Amino acid sequence: MKKFLPMLLPLAAAQLSAAAEPAYPTAARGDHVDVYHGTKVADPYRWLEDLDSPQTTAWVEAENQLTGAFLEKLPARAAFRERLTQLWNYPRTGVPFKEGSRYFFSKNTGLQNQSVFFVQEKLNAEPRVLIDPNTLAKDGTVALAGTRVSRDGKFVAYATAAAGSDWHEVRVRSVDTGQDAADLVQWIKFSSPSWTKDSRGFFYSRYPAPTIDAGTGKTFSQLANQRMYYHRLGTPQGEDRMIHEIPAEPKWFVRGGTTEDGRFVIITISRGSSSENLVSYIDLGNPLAPDLGAPVRPLIAAWEAEFSVVGNDGPLLYVLTNLDAPRKRLVAIDVTKPERANWKTLIAQSDDVIDAVEIVGGRFVVKSMHDASSRLAVFGKDGKPQGTIALPGIGTVGSLSGREDEPEFFYSFTSFATPTSNFRHDVATHRGALFLAPQVAFNPAEYETKQIFYRSKDGTRVPMFITHRKGLKLDGAAPAILYGYGGFDISLTPAFSVANLVWMEAGGIFAQPNLRGGGEYGKAWHDAGTKEKKQNVFDDFIAAAEWLFANKYTSPAKLVLSGGSNGGLLVGAVINQRPDLCRVAWPAVGVMDMLRFHKFTIGYAWTSDYGSSDDAPGFKYLSAYSPLHTLQKGANYPAVLVTTADHDDRVHPAHSFKYAAALQAAVTKDLTNRPALIRIETKAGHGAGKPTSKVIEEAADKLAFAAHFVGMKRP
Repeated sequence: MKKFLPMLLPLAAAQLSAAAEPAYPTAARGDHVDVYHGTKVADPYRWLEDLDSPQTTAWVEAENQLTGAFLEKLPARAAFRERLTQLWNYPRTGVPFKEGSRYFFSKNTGLQNQSVFFVQEKLNAEPRVLIDPNTLAKDGTVALAGTRVSRDGKFVAYATAAAGSDWHEVRVRSVDTGQDAADLVQWIKFSSPSWTKDSRGFFYSRYPAPTIDAGTGKTFSQLANQRMYYHRLGTPQGEDRMIHEIPAEPKWFVRGGTTEDGRFVIITISRGSSSENLVSYIDLGNPLAPDLGAPVRPLIAAWEAEFSVVGNDGPLLYVLTNLDAPRKRLVAIDVTKPERANWKTLIAQSDDVIDAVEIVGGRFVVKSMHDASSRLAVFGKDGKPQGTIALPGIGTVGSLSGREDEPEFFYSFTSFATPTSNFRHDVATHRGALFLAPQVAFNPAEYETKQIFYRSKDGTRVPMFITHRKGLKLDGAAPAILYGYGGFDISLTPAFSVANLVWMEAGGIFAQPNLRGGGEYGKAWHDAGTKEKKQNVFDDFIAAAEWLFANKYTSPAKLVLSGGSNGGLLVGAVINQRPDLCRVAWPAVGVMDMLRFHKFTIGYAWTSDYGSSDDAPGFKYLSAYSPLHTLQKGANYPAVLVTTADHDDRVHPAHSFKYAAALQAAVTKDLTNRPALIRIETKAGHGAGKPTSKVIEEAADKLAFAAHFVGMKRP
């Protein structure tokens, strides 16, 4: 393996500046004032919410020019880009899955902007390209957002997304010929096609066509009235049959899919990001001649818990739920006698959190989580344990694919120093082995991961993973990235990252705490970081940093705080509360205006986690930590690099725009030592589907920015 030796330290900060000190772009302060429950709140940068106005366009261009000029002068930027490109150039293959007699999988040869979708007739046959999204746009900004293959393996309904948008278009391709049919289904968000067993059509959910800006094509309107439809192959979308809607609740989500045997359509109804949901079903009768006119019948009609149907045997539905089991259990519900008294618990709640259950070869394969690390076990249909599946170590089982009628299944495994590898297992013979492992130009044996537990401000025990090169000297001199999320019942488990590897190669530490608000310990852990308890998340993050300091892993002068989306909110709130905690901050695509987040696109769905300024208690606790509203004038902030994208229709770009303008107005004008910059990506969104080339460029910019201020050597 070729060695990359450390170079000299970056140039001193004073040498980085040009002869004339640059200035932040002018951001006019408007006089807009909102009144919340009798309290006046100024919103001087409200004009930045109009993304396509000449004023906003000019501001974005000026900010990108300033940030670009700063980043170009960073001496380690080219070295980071080169090393990232070298390491990223390795084949990555998705978990195979089987439909009909064929196997399907995605693969990226290394530096392809988008992964390619393949099919092979048998497991050992030569694969052929079925869909190559790299041919859909020269700059790689059209992504393959999802694929659903028909039960007989003859058709694939595939979704594409342009420039990182959440809006999807679905087309249908023949697996035999590789040619597209005339079918086109549009205005899909947060839904995937689900085929009927006769392979003549699929169910999906869509929104009414939104208002589109004629100049940019961007769609940032609020979403309402999601409805479920059935599309029959060969017919125009205008003829699709509406299956289910809830007109009295325009903000509820209505999504459905068929069971593997094709008998039932399971309809899941949710409101916002809350895990609580309702469940209805349609009995299609004969799967090969489905009765699309059959009535929708309720199964779960009360908002009290999370319910997910994982499969069925005839009228018996297997349902994963956290009802009376905050770490989840598997129950059997007979639709002919669905009363709760008739439910049967097959797999009871345990100390570990059940992530998912798949039915493979007449058995349950259960993926669970122990202290934020994955475990796999097999149970019989009667719920009796049939053994565990040994995993390579501390890490994460990602995708898992198998069929109810065959014992074979595939799963992926990854950890901080282990690139995602695919495994194959047989539940009948209880034998499994590595199926496909990528080769990356580094030695995993040179790195170590440990899990520690620390106490947060209120005494809560919180886990944290720490990864670095072996032989690290604990003297507080090592640069460290502290990455967090803490929200929406999402668990942060070990995962491989080329960018993190490059950071660690250069002598850095990567630390990942499992903050409250996530799902690592079930419902109670999630609830403890929501609404009026959100401060717990920030306290957990601050306590993680202080543990690293106390144990000589790093110091405030060497620490980088990192987080995206809800994690961007985390970083913004924490540096407002503790600007002394770190030297560098990376708030990415963050939710920064906590008083207006529910006014944009799908933001209303987050009130289940955040609450809302529409009610007085919500306004009180949201305004107390909102990154936009709690900036400290003249505070000694760390060097901040805000990142967002102009097509992000998940977290509206105005969050980062307004925050960056306000931050620049609040800080001292020391662009050399403590800059407050924003990097605005074009033709990209919240993150999904971003071309590899753009991912590498952004990673190089962020690493070089951090390395400069923490004194890290070049890679």
